[in-house]
Amino acid sequence: MALRRDRTQVERPHSAHPAIELRDLWRSHGRGESVVHALRGVDLALPRGSFTAVMGPSGSGKSTFLQCAAGLDRPSSGKVLLGGTELTELDENRLTELRRSRIGFVFQSFNLLPSLTVRQNVLLPQRLAGGRQDRRRAEELLARVGLGGFGGRRPGQLSGGQQQRVAIARALITEPEVVFADEPTGALDTRSAQEVLALLRQAVDAMGATVVMVTHDPVAASHADRVLFLSGGAIVDELWRPEPREVADRMLSLTAAPGSRAGAAA
Repeated sequence: MALRRDRTQVERPHSAHPAIELRDLWRSHGRGESVVHALRGVDLALPRGSFTAVMGPSGSGKSTFLQCAAGLDRPSSGKVLLGGTELTELDENRLTELRRSRIGFVFQSFNLLPSLTVRQNVLLPQRLAGGRQDRRRAEELLARVGLGGFGGRRPGQLSGGQQQRVAIARALITEPEVVFADEPTGALDTRSAQEVLALLRQAVDAMGATVVMVTHDPVAASHADRVLFLSGGAIVDELWRPEPREVADRMLSLTAAPGSRAGAAA
C-alpha cells in the first residue's frame, strides 16, 4: 500500500532520530515524606519500526510511563522526545496538535464513537487534525485489518475483536511515528486477542510503524521485539524476542520481589 503523509503544522523529523526517547524521566506525586515516585530516572531510546512491550507488577509505573511518553501527562523532570521533538517544551495547544498528527492510540475499551460509522471513526484523527480526510486510505486500512466493506456499519454492529481492529485502523490513519497501545487485548477473547496482536505485528513489519504496548499478558508481550520490565518506577530488566514462558517467569520473579510495589504508582 502506498503511504501518503498529510501536511501538518507540526514538522515531522528526520528519520535519523529515534521514534521515541526518554531522558532521565521522573514523575512524582505529592511532597515531602508523602511523595510517590511513579517514574524514577527512566532512560530509553526506541528505534523506528520496532515493537516494544512494557510490563511490570501492579504499581510499577506502566500507566505513567505510557502517559508521559505519549504526551498525555507531563513529567516532573527529564525529557520526552518524539522523533527529535521535545514534548516537554510544547504548550498544550502544540502538544494536542502533535498527538493528533504524529501519535496513534489503541485502548483496551476501543473508544469508538457509537454515533459514527466505522469509516468515520477511522477518519476521526484526520478530521480533528484539520487535514484532508482520505476516504481511500481509510478503506485500504479497513481492508488490511480484515474489515473491507464494513465502513458503513456502526461500532455496535461489530464484535469486540472487530471494534479493536477498527481502533487499529484509526490509530494508523495519520501514519503516526508511534502507536501507543494500552492493554489492547485486555477485553478480548483469546482468538480475537491473537488477531489483534498479529495486526500490530503486521503494522510494524509491513508498514514500518513503531508500536509501544503496555500489557499484563506474557503471550501478548511475546509478539514484541523487546519486552521492558518496570518495577518501582524504573526499568529493571528486558528480554529480546522472548517466548511467553520466559516473560511469565520474569514477571513472577518481579511480583515476588520484596518491595516491588513500594514507592510507585500504576
